Amino acid sequence: MKLEAAVSAFLDHAADEAGLSPATIDAYRRDLARFQAWCRDSDIESVEAVSIVEVRSFAAAEHRRGLDPRSVQRRLSGLRRLFRYLRREGIVEADPVQGVRAPKARRKLPEVLDVDQVLALLDIPEEDDLAVRDRAMLELFYASGLRVSELAGLGWNRLDLFEGLVRVVGKGRRERLVPMGRHAVRALERWRRIQAPIAGVGDSRVFTSLKGRPLGVRAIQKRVAYWSRRQGLDQNVHPHQLRHSFASHILESSGDLRAVQELLGHANLTTTQIYTHLDFQHLARVYDETHPRARKSTKDPEASSDQ
Repeated sequence: MKLEAAVSAFLDHAADEAGLSPATIDAYRRDLARFQAWCRDSDIESVEAVSIVEVRSFAAAEHRRGLDPRSVQRRLSGLRRLFRYLRREGIVEADPVQGVRAPKARRKLPEVLDVDQVLALLDIPEEDDLAVRDRAMLELFYASGLRVSELAGLGWNRLDLFEGLVRVVGKGRRERLVPMGRHAVRALERWRRIQAPIAGVGDSRVFTSLKGRPLGVRAIQKRVAYWSRRQGLDQNVHPHQLRHSFASHILESSGDLRAVQELLGHANLTTTQIYTHLDFQHLARVYDETHPRARKSTKDPEASSDQ
């Protein structure tokens, strides 16, 4: 089967049957287009001609041209989905991607805000309708640890302001129920009174412009960055930092990694475990700053010796 036809059939299947999000399908389309281009340069026309040797060569070529290990991993993920589909359809007998690993990625810990920084960011003076909306948005981000895409797509029908709960549809269309806290509830109630005459009736989006148009991801990112500057933080905060901060602060207080996994909507606990590294870094820093045996004295001759 021609590679181009196989990729086209897989993408149609992913869109119509697999229940993947449009963003995921677009990512697969871009990654598979890159693989097709490499195959054309290598005179490979059919899926049957792709073996583990070709897949390894493709991954190595992508790495050599400067692609970071995480991006190479994403390329291989798209290929795995493609050949899994082709095997299931009986188009190929073997999976040439099986056993191929990308170069090891250096694990980058997410940046988090400390509690004082978060409180400073959320202390937005509600001097106009936009400020009321944005405060509700930031309060909900931090209170519930939502992804920016989840917040952008959130409808009022997903909020229970009386119980203080938000029902979120996350990655893989997995649904989870997350508390929001009284500060977020009160901020949302204030915004709803302003938005109600703008949005009209029905299950409208929670966060809209003052003309009733839903805010997209990019618009939300810009508002978060605006308030981080306006509130005097020494960095441009992005929405995912509030999600990371939410997770880190919950774990720091409770030590319950499984609960953090549920709140964040991670399918796999290993994804959540990155926050244990953050928590350890915090503990190590506190130890270094406070423990008598950790602090070095300039009066101690051994502190500067090479022994």
